[in-house]
Amino acid sequence: MTAALQTDDHPAFTFHQGSAPLLVSMPHVGTHVPPAIASRLTDEARQVPDTDWHLERLYGFVREIGASVLVATHSRYVIDLNRPPDGASLYPGQSVTGLCPVDTFDDTPLYRDGAVPDEAEIAARREAIWVPYHAQLQRELERIRAAHGVALLWDAHSIRSVLPRFFEGRLPDLNLGTANGASCAPGLARQLLEIGEASGYPSVLNGRFKGGYITRQYGRPEQGVHAVQLEMTQSSYMQEALPFDYLPDVAARVQPTLRRMLEAALEFARERAGRR
Repeated sequence: MTAALQTDDHPAFTFHQGSAPLLVSMPHVGTHVPPAIASRLTDEARQVPDTDWHLERLYGFVREIGASVLVATHSRYVIDLNRPPDGASLYPGQSVTGLCPVDTFDDTPLYRDGAVPDEAEIAARREAIWVPYHAQLQRELERIRAAHGVALLWDAHSIRSVLPRFFEGRLPDLNLGTANGASCAPGLARQLLEIGEASGYPSVLNGRFKGGYITRQYGRPEQGVHAVQLEMTQSSYMQEALPFDYLPDVAARVQPTLRRMLEAALEFARERAGRR
């Protein structure tokens, strides 16, 4: 089978255009795996356990506040939309998964019998899925900035609270990343951290997760585009093991904090827009 046939006609993303100067990106919520790829995966990998489950539901309020929403459809096992197109590591010297991962977060193989993608297949996946997602992300940021004079990008993620491969102990519940201060105004980052800390959920800024490719690539405060990544623990809103159920009562406790953060980010963007 040729590399071109390893993908299918499934759309690379869904998109809702809002009216506010805020774009929420969800690059790891997708679960679709083209059949030609799924047939090569292990039984464990077919469960796509490393998905950022249920974020669309958790962040359901963002449409109410006028945000645009960009949501991936394909599993990160097919291609990781929050990695550089050349596959370079975002955390040199630390354990990471790649552009087209070959192992799970538990460091087990994704592919049966070593049937990992070659360079031609990786290039085909990049062209079919990564490129359209990022083209849409770029277009929407440019549209928002043209309309409002400023754009705020919120990159939404979640992860299991305990993952020895990537960090020791238990991860703080709310992990804000701004590329060590390079992707958004420092005042906004401080305000978001204060909201997290006041909520009672353990919170950190630029800790283990500083923002992935999306935050680092598109956050250009000097050009009017501010980007923030939030990596949440999944235990804050869902069941972390199979069947990965959404827990409405648990989620309802953290959603007000999320909303305060997004509303603060939106207010920041509107204040900046008003100065232009």
